[in-house]
Amino acid sequence: MAEKKIPILAVVGPTASGKTALAVELALQYDGEVLSADSMQIYRGMQIATAKPDCLEMKGVRHHMMDFLPPDTAYSVADYVRDARVCIREMAGRGILPIIAGGTGLYVDSLIRNIQYAQLPSDPDIRAGLERRAQEEGVPALLEELASADPETAARLHVNDRRRIIRALEVFLASGVTLTEHNRRSRLQESPYRSFVIGLQTRDRALLYDRINARVDRMMDRGLLNEARDFLEQKNSVTAVQAIGYKELAPYFSGLKTLEEAVEDVKRETRRYAKRQLSWFRRNPEIHWFYLDDYASFDALCSAVCTMIEKRCDFIGGQTQTEKE
Repeated sequence: MAEKKIPILAVVGPTASGKTALAVELALQYDGEVLSADSMQIYRGMQIATAKPDCLEMKGVRHHMMDFLPPDTAYSVADYVRDARVCIREMAGRGILPIIAGGTGLYVDSLIRNIQYAQLPSDPDIRAGLERRAQEEGVPALLEELASADPETAARLHVNDRRRIIRALEVFLASGVTLTEHNRRSRLQESPYRSFVIGLQTRDRALLYDRINARVDRMMDRGLLNEARDFLEQKNSVTAVQAIGYKELAPYFSGLKTLEEAVEDVKRETRRYAKRQLSWFRRNPEIHWFYLDDYASFDALCSAVCTMIEKRCDFIGGQTQTEKE
């Protein structure tokens, strides 16, 4: 007998689109708890830079997969999927609706689609050689080489993503099988979830950018400068310090830029990150998009989202579109 699939909701979209606030309201409405899908919120202490919700913003809703690792700990998407599965099973066992909220598309897709991350080949000597080449030839040269062997993986990696570019090449050189093919094989097992995914974005890109700029200003008011200084002085892990807001402020601490210039860099990099997030999520035809510009208030947005959920989700109380047809 086939195992009954676990129902889950997910709220995705670019940074500053209001994912966490909407997820909290859905949790209150449908007896749920929030499971973060953010690759930086997993680290302890990075409260402001990663926009972790505070107690007031959580509104008493329990949050999972957040603030549980020291910043010097490496944590992969395979680690995330493994741990998130445990959380979801535990919530489902208590009759709680899991609600995923986050902007790390790889985390969301890997979890919902039940991607199986087998142990990928690893070779320290190959990796060390690639690291040397990155220093001598530059990362763009490695990305070009990756594009020849594995064009699909290369197309989705940014030239600044040194770690993933090197890892993809290491996998190919060590095994003779591209990361794309490894990923294809990992998708062969059916997902144990019945998911309904809500996406938030704006029709007018300027509105999203205004929200991003305003949020960075609020983060500065809350103490981002001191948080960044503390992290940079502690020389925490390279992974954790990649959070936008730390590396952009570093030139201010070293006297190379004014504070105003550094803050503008934070805003610019956050806008660029939002564009990459949107590019990722727009490839998914299963996302039900809601545009912030279409609603006069957050309450109106919540009402529209709940109306769709109740019409389209059989596990909430309505029928799916397929059942209606």
